[in-house]
Amino acid sequence: MPDFGPSTGSADERGFTLIEIMVALAVFSLAVLTLVRLETSTMRGIAAVDGAMAANLVARGVAEEAVGDVRPPTLGTAAGQQRNGGRVWRWTRTVAPTGNTQVLRVDVAVADTTGVVRARATLIRPPAPVAPVPVATSPAPGGSS
Repeated sequence: MPDFGPSTGSADERGFTLIEIMVALAVFSLAVLTLVRLETSTMRGIAAVDGAMAANLVARGVAEEAVGDVRPPTLGTAAGQQRNGGRVWRWTRTVAPTGNTQVLRVDVAVADTTGVVRARATLIRPPAPVAPVPVATSPAPGGSS
């Protein structure tokens, strides 16, 4: 019959005490909780970066559309909505003259559905290119006619 009485072996042959196991579990639990919190904050950070990137794409697109259009945009403020990244973004575009009346400044602010501005973009619309004027050429001297 096995002997379940007090251990008579050396200290190396005995197992862990209940206190030692409980302390080890407590330390392990703290490590796991720390990793869970780290994952949660990482996921929150990824979501914020994802939203900011989508908002920046909208801001850049609205500003480039105003700058790249054949006709200059109307001075003042315009607003609209655009869907990007599975979200609806509200943009506000302000067009203002600069020191040179032919050069326009285009500012775009993009907000989420709660009204918090998530991205801004500013582009400058240069003056329209001037078409080259054809120069009349005269026949070379001494040429045959």
